[in-house]
Amino acid sequence: QVQLVESGGGLVQAGGSLRLSCASSGLTFSTYLVGWFRQAPGKEREYIASISRSGGYTDYIDSINGRFTISRDNAKNTVYLQMNSLKPEDTAVYFCAAEYTSNPYVVTTSLYDYWGQGTQVTVSS
Repeated sequence: QVQLVESGGGLVQAGGSLRLSCASSGLTFSTYLVGWFRQAPGKEREYIASISRSGGYTDYIDSINGRFTISRDNAKNTVYLQMNSLKPEDTAVYFCAAEYTSNPYVVTTSLYDYWGQGTQVTVSS
């Protein structure tokens, strides 16, 4: 049974930092690209970043580029999202997802095979 479990969310003041983790089990983690998505209240889920299977390629949307860093540790079957300089508009439920692909990045939500349950990030002004 494949599981992706996000952790590390919480309440933080604007300008603060959080590190999200996405721990996986039940799959050969190093053969999966992993993406991070977020969904704010009343909005659609949006892609924000992804990391290739080896970690050699990362992709970010413009609004988080330079503030967030995605990384992975295949030995620990875990992907991380370091979030710095957080803004109130970053408030959302954050999800990780995995896709079995050799592509360097994937932005399309429907292409991902497995999803975590999400972790809430709230940034106060």
